[in-house]
Parts: sequence; structure tokens; C-alpha cells
Amino acid sequence: MADLQNDVPTATEVGRGDWLTDDPFHAEGDLPGERALAGEPGFPAESDGELLDRARALLAEHPVADGYSGLPRALGPLPWYDLELGETAVDTDVPRLREGHVGALFWSLQVPAGDRAVGATLEQLDLARRVVEAHPEGLRMARTAGQIIDARHCGRVAVVLGPASAAAVDDSLGILRVLHSLGLRVLSLAGAAWAGPEGLTRFGEEVVREMNRLGVLADLSGAPEATLARVLALSKTPVLCTRSAAAAVRPHPANLSDEALVLLGEHKGLCMVPLTADQTGPAVPDVADHLDHVRVVAGPECVALSGTYDSGAAHPRDLADTSCYPRLIAELLRRGWSETELSLLTWGNVQRALRSADFTARATQHRREPNQPRPAEPEE
Repeated sequence: MADLQNDVPTATEVGRGDWLTDDPFHAEGDLPGERALAGEPGFPAESDGELLDRARALLAEHPVADGYSGLPRALGPLPWYDLELGETAVDTDVPRLREGHVGALFWSLQVPAGDRAVGATLEQLDLARRVVEAHPEGLRMARTAGQIIDARHCGRVAVVLGPASAAAVDDSLGILRVLHSLGLRVLSLAGAAWAGPEGLTRFGEEVVREMNRLGVLADLSGAPEATLARVLALSKTPVLCTRSAAAAVRPHPANLSDEALVLLGEHKGLCMVPLTADQTGPAVPDVADHLDHVRVVAGPECVALSGTYDSGAAHPRDLADTSCYPRLIAELLRRGWSETELSLLTWGNVQRALRSADFTARATQHRREPNQPRPAEPEE
């Protein structure tokens, strides 16, 4: 292995002053639960170090299930790397995953739409498998919620494959089944011709039903709200929005309106808030504002985290790489989040979604056979 250094460079960061002590836009005591920790009678304020210690202790029990990582594509151009010793060319390696208490990582297999979408996705799958096989002491492939738990008990970070682009399916349920057999667990519906502004076509509905039968979760980040509403009504398993924050806090095409968040909460889907400056803001308190908002509007069972590291995005200050999660959790503790709410945010909600998908798949496969690869659309 080459280009291995002890020092880890800081990734692209934007932001303002220190995230806990020097934030002129975030007055002490102005958020729910914060006044109780700001020195009111009976509630002595905790120091930054105490909050970080509490955050690390909580994460040791309830590690982060990170909903989106671009690591496979980031590693693709590198001639060699070693994620177990440490790799300075990317935001993610095993030492930083352990420092950040990351227990599971969803690896994006998304590729640009085009004639080679299927082939390019298969190449991404091959690369992901080779990366995991080359780092057996740090990483372990996982397809089910139970395998994620097993990986954690063995001291490994569980790698879950997906989301993949809808283009990878090439309008064929047969290809979807093959991708699932190779380990795919999440499929993005954004950009699919059968999941447009008017909602799902008949074929799109068949895709969702087949995903339920297989145990593949739907990713609706970037999909039209009509598609979001129809998938929520149709799917028997929770859906994910792997890179969506609150549009009411910061407008962005991939962020969700309050109406969409309410609907997502009613169906116990997950809004996985990304740690990217353009979607959530330039500093840790900005990310926490989104998490606060989603928790209030959709409910604490519907909010999760999406690091979005190694995706080419700039990250908020003090959240430069996968080692930084304790800083975010410390900010949420300062705001009065309970340990139960934080355990759902980091680990419990993602595990619930995967368990639900596993259970639904087992039950559905006993009841119905696979459909034809390309069900015919009704004649006009």
C-alpha cells in the first residue's frame, strides 16, 4: 500500500466560528430543550468536553447507521489504498469510522444515466465487494438487519449496498432481481421515467411491489412529491429519503416540504438528513436545526443521518469526515435531545426499516411468484 500517512487532512469545509462556543447566530437557550442545559436552576450547564464524552458513550451503545456514502466511486480512480491503516485521499477509512462510532454504512452505487447504466452499476457492485474482501478486519458485507448486528458484534463496520440508480434497472424486473441477488438493498426512484411528476406508472407500481417482495428499500430523495405520495401509499415497507433535509429550514431541490415530512411521518418512513453545506448549512448548529425540525414535524421515529461523505459535496465546519459524528451528537445533547431519541436517530430507525423490509419480503415470497420481467402497460 502507498500514500499512507499518519496525518489525516481536513476535507472541504465551510462555516462560521466554533460550533459550540462561538456562534453569533445561535443564541444560548433559544431552541427546544436548550434552556434546561444553559444554566437554569436545577440544570447546571455542561462543558463542551462533558457533552462530547456523553456523545461518545451514547454512540458506543448506539452507533451511527450512515445512510449514504460515495466511497466506492471515490476509490475507483485510486491506484491503491488501505482503508484499515488509514487513507488520506478519501473522507472514510476504518480508523475514522471507529472514531466516529459508525456501525453501518450504505454505499451508493449511483451512476450517471446512459447506455451503460446497467454495466456501470455491476462494476460498482464488483468494486464494492472487492473493497470489503480486501479489508476483512474492518468491513463486512451485510444484507439483512441481523447481519448488521452480527457485524457490529464482531467489531466490523457493516456495509449495505445501495442506493443504486433507477436507470440500473433498465425497465426490467428481471434486472432488479439480479441486482438484489448480488446484494442490492436500496434503489433510488429519482429520475425514472416510470416515477415522474404525475406519480407512478403501472410499471412503476410493479417495481415497488417487486421491491417489497425482494426486500429492496425505495429511496425517494429527489423524486417528485406525487411519486413520494404514491409510493408511501403503495409500499408495505418504510421508504427512505437518503439525502433530504427540511425545506422549511433551508430551501433545496432535494429537501422535503413540511407536507411531505408529515406524510413521511404518518408512514414511518425515514428522512436521512445529509451532512452537506448546500443542503443543511455551513456549521454544526445548522445541521442540528434540520434535525430538530424533522423530529418535530415527522416525529423522532422518522429521522436518521446521512453523512454523504466522499460524494464530492462540501461539508459543514467540524463535520469534515466520518470521525466527526460525536460533535453533532454533542450539539443535540446540548439542545435537550433524550438518549432514546438519539438512539433512534443514530441506529434504531434504520434497523427498524431494514427489519420491516426483511419481514415483508419473507412473508410476500410465500404468497406470490415473481412477475414477468417487463409487465405490459395497459393500452390507451
